[in-house]
Amino acid sequence: PQLESREPPKPAACPEDMVLVDGDYCTELDLKCLKSWYAPENKKLICERFEEPSKCVGEKVKKRYCVDRYEFPNEKGKRPEVMNNFYQAQILCAERGKRMCTETEWTMACEGPEFKPYPYGYVRDSTKCRGDMPYKFPSKTKLWNRDAAEHARLWQGVESGSQPACVSDYGVFDLPGNADELAASEQFNDGKYDNVTTGGPWYKGVRNQCRPKIYTHDEGFQYYYLSFRCCAEPDGKPTDPRAPKQIKRGWTWERVQQAAKNSLDLRPRTPAKP
Repeated sequence: PQLESREPPKPAACPEDMVLVDGDYCTELDLKCLKSWYAPENKKLICERFEEPSKCVGEKVKKRYCVDRYEFPNEKGKRPEVMNNFYQAQILCAERGKRMCTETEWTMACEGPEFKPYPYGYVRDSTKCRGDMPYKFPSKTKLWNRDAAEHARLWQGVESGSQPACVSDYGVFDLPGNADELAASEQFNDGKYDNVTTGGPWYKGVRNQCRPKIYTHDEGFQYYYLSFRCCAEPDGKPTDPRAPKQIKRGWTWERVQQAAKNSLDLRPRTPAKP
């Protein structure tokens, strides 16, 4: 009998430890807050409930990319790694054949195809994505010197993948809340730095949503609640480890590597007292 011919299976779009995000990113989103409260800790108004559904009033941009399922080191059951600055995070992603996610990639992975303000919906819930923990004041000297006991005292996060409800419709976990995250800036005209912070940490009164970003921390910023995750090109395409603004400036990868090395070498041996 004649054997049935079968086509070989197509290779996966992304590695096993990554998730494919394929859809539209909305450049301008109309989010109407229905209920809010004031957070004196940060002097910030926190939205508790948004109107459904979100409305995309800007341009929709097609995006297709791979994103780590969890925060670095992207392993379920492990704590997110903290205290890496942006350049160091770039090196760690590049060692794995990946790059830092851009700010819009991070937002899109969080919002899902329906452009939700939270990965789980329209009503803020700090029990789904770790948040609303009381603030702890760090000792800057101990923090800078990587004092293990100080970091243990400050840690209020949870292990990656331990929050089953903190997942976006694309299947990406732990985006807002828990550890704050670094991403690559796409502010080519206004932003000063190559990086942004996004997602917000585990504290009360912070920006634990998908879209808000902070643009005021430079590339050397590192902190006890700050982590990151990596992205990559899909379908086996080559991944450039440089950030968008570095590419635009014409930076070589060797220059990024040197910046990462310098950021380690420039740490003061005797930090100022807190």
